[in-house]
Amino acid sequence: MIEAPRGRDTRPTLDRVRENLFNILARRVPGARVLDLFAGSGALSLEALSRGAACAVLCDRDREANRVELKNIASLGYEGRTRVFRADWRQALDTLRREGATFDLVFLDPPYAMGDLRDVTECLLPLLAEGALIVTEHQAGHPYVMGGALKQTDTRRWGYAGVTFYTRSENAPGEEREDGADLPVSGEL
Repeated sequence: MIEAPRGRDTRPTLDRVRENLFNILARRVPGARVLDLFAGSGALSLEALSRGAACAVLCDRDREANRVELKNIASLGYEGRTRVFRADWRQALDTLRREGATFDLVFLDPPYAMGDLRDVTECLLPLLAEGALIVTEHQAGHPYVMGGALKQTDTRRWGYAGVTFYTRSENAPGEEREDGADLPVSGEL
């Protein structure tokens, strides 16, 4: 069982949301290089590792969240497949950019109050591998403002939790699933 940080600063992803999300992502996870920005407990990236992701980088500036991430990683035996930053998102992304890191799957679950993620998007672009998918968790009906270089490909809602998917806008006219069907622009489960 994954431990969550104490306090009100972290909103762990609900189990049913995480299960539904990974059912959607099933074909994208195996072998993926994952970035979990604003990671909290690290539940999303650790779930990805359990489903075959190659590696994961977790980032959160909160000391308690970092302690819990490290504990969860150790309890699951993922020390060799993870890297943890206790840093501001800008510092972490700058370090990763300088190192030439790229990611296939990015989880963004910032505080709802951030609202506008255009700065995050701009810093994230150099780290996206071709065909990368960005998954944002937000309050249902209130997605974040993202940069124009990203294109929304799907959105889902489970109770108060919303999840929106993005790819680079160069992938227009549409991200295609492996079965050949376009991802819907919106949907509710």
